[in-house]
Amino acid sequence: MERPARLCGLWALLLCAGGGGGGGAAPTETQPPVTNLSVSVENLCTVIWTWDPPEGASPNCTLRYFSHFDNKQDKKIAPETHRSKEVPLNERICLQVGSQCSTNESDNPSILVEKCTPPPEGDPESAVTELQCVWHNLSYMKCTWLPGRNTSPDTNYTLYYWHSSLGKILQCENIYREGQHIGCSFALTNLKDSSFEQHSVQIVVKDNAGKIRPSFNIVPLTSHVKPDPPHIKRLFFQNGNLYVQWKNPQNFYSRCLSYQVEVNNSQTETHDIFYVEEAKCQNSEFEGNLEGTICFMVPGILPDTLNTVRIRVRTNKLCYEDDRLWSNWSQAMSIGENTDPTFYITMLLATPVIVAGAIIVLLLYLKRLKIIIFPPIPDPGKIFKEMFGDQNDDSLHWKKYDIYEKQTKEETDSVVLIENLKRASQ
Repeated sequence: MERPARLCGLWALLLCAGGGGGGGAAPTETQPPVTNLSVSVENLCTVIWTWDPPEGASPNCTLRYFSHFDNKQDKKIAPETHRSKEVPLNERICLQVGSQCSTNESDNPSILVEKCTPPPEGDPESAVTELQCVWHNLSYMKCTWLPGRNTSPDTNYTLYYWHSSLGKILQCENIYREGQHIGCSFALTNLKDSSFEQHSVQIVVKDNAGKIRPSFNIVPLTSHVKPDPPHIKRLFFQNGNLYVQWKNPQNFYSRCLSYQVEVNNSQTETHDIFYVEEAKCQNSEFEGNLEGTICFMVPGILPDTLNTVRIRVRTNKLCYEDDRLWSNWSQAMSIGENTDPTFYITMLLATPVIVAGAIIVLLLYLKRLKIIIFPPIPDPGKIFKEMFGDQNDDSLHWKKYDIYEKQTKEETDSVVLIENLKRASQ
């Protein structure tokens, strides 16, 4: 009797275990879809989706919501009944949401419900193009764009911007034109805290009359950053090396910048560029370690020639997302032997005098120079005529000579006769 009783108890336990398993599998069943899915836009480009839990969900289910955007991008499983995203609203954005009882993506969610943002109003060909924004020296942001294809040339544009440190959307007042581009700049200096990496600036460009399609842009504050050029403080030679000391632009840490040092040699006409990821050198010639002051040693520079140095900087990926925007070149500084400027001044003053004198001499002696440079070609006929001239010419020559001699003799006789008459009268 004991053995059948034990078998009955074991069978009862198995039945209980099977029933418990059936109760535990209930939450894995497909849940009903979410309800009241809606979408709204805050600020300029912050899209928020909200929904309510599904009706008739299993009481043993710990609800989780599976959601993703178009093409199954940015999948997420979370217990919250809302989701937001910063996205430029230049086209329609859709979110699909479903409910499930697990955080495992392999579990089938409920039927997915979709909700999309409306597309921007207006002709797509009227929207501005090439909308780009750059954060200059962490001080101000400059945005530029080109007019749309189907836009009147006298369109008055307006730029609005927003970021998390602002209480409301602001309008950019400084609209200007640079050739074909139109731009606007606004101050952006109150985001230099430690958490600015998590922020971005939302931009929209439209016209006052509402005739063109709005154009949106989102600028992460860890990208599109252009520093100001550095300032060279000192150059000197030591042990055959050139030492360069400069001060970084304001608002930047040295570890967040990369450098480019350009050295031009006047004698060899070389153009050397040195890429510097970490600028550091120990030298007693430098007066202390000033904050923000950087040192770099340039090897193999000749000290007996004139060397001109320029520097520019850019952000690096240690602190920022991109490293493409170089600053402008710094003001150049030179070191080394240079030719006495008095020589150049003297030559500058003497050159016009020398040129004027040369012109005068050329004008005075132009005929002689022409004869020297282009001597006349002898006439063979004239030469033969002089050598073998006819006798008539020769007879005429001797007749002229006889007449001349006769006249001379008569004049001499007249003078002698007058002298004798004077002596006789005395």
